[in-house]
Amino acid sequence: MTTDVSVVRDGTGMPGAAARVPKYSRVQQPVVEITESLTPGERLPAERLLALRPTSRAPRSGRPRARGQGRLDRIQGKGTFIARPKLYRTLQLSSCTEDMLARGLRPASRILDLRHTKTGEELSRLLAIGIGEEVVLIGRLRPADDESMAIESTHLSARRFPDLLEKPVRYRSLHTALAKVYGVRLSEAEEGIETTLANPYEAELLSTVVGLPMMLLSRHSHDGDGGPVEWVRSVHRGSRCNFVAALFPTADRASG
Repeated sequence: MTTDVSVVRDGTGMPGAAARVPKYSRVQQPVVEITESLTPGERLPAERLLALRPTSRAPRSGRPRARGQGRLDRIQGKGTFIARPKLYRTLQLSSCTEDMLARGLRPASRILDLRHTKTGEELSRLLAIGIGEEVVLIGRLRPADDESMAIESTHLSARRFPDLLEKPVRYRSLHTALAKVYGVRLSEAEEGIETTLANPYEAELLSTVVGLPMMLLSRHSHDGDGGPVEWVRSVHRGSRCNFVAALFPTADRASG
């Protein structure tokens, strides 16, 4: 791949100290200057947005690179905004509510779906119940400080947790309801992370653009006896969330 550069010469006609300046850097500089002059969450004015539009002679990289670096956040139907700081979430056995409170954010929960449904083969295996048994499906939108951050879909055994459909409305946290009403506390979980693209339903709820990369998390939680409790699928705005894991050496390496 060839990088387009500009050669800057000094008074002698020879290349100077900043001789080779990639063209994308010359386009990126005004983007940095504009974004640094505004505050997070502020809408990019039309005249400044126009200044970021690529011309026919310039590389079409300024605004896309800025979005990739987390400087700009495009919200469908509203415009382009200066990105707010990302929500850093530690990968540990905690609820979404606990994560937000730990970072000084104001958590909220909006019920999107609350019903019984039948299990298929994969879900019955994850919850250790028979195929076709009823499960509780709880779909929620998870805002932080009034900004939609994620969509969660939680599946639990309806036989193990009777009358659970009434509990998410009464309790601030589902995990609190499981502990107080059913005496079930989560002890361990496996969580997988992959990327996905926002579909129209997700894009509308999260105020983003269809096809924008998202973070897809799948968590399988167990109780102290090793029994499965829940399976959760959550979609997070990649532009607003950053996941952090603490890593430690294995026992063999630590002892060696």
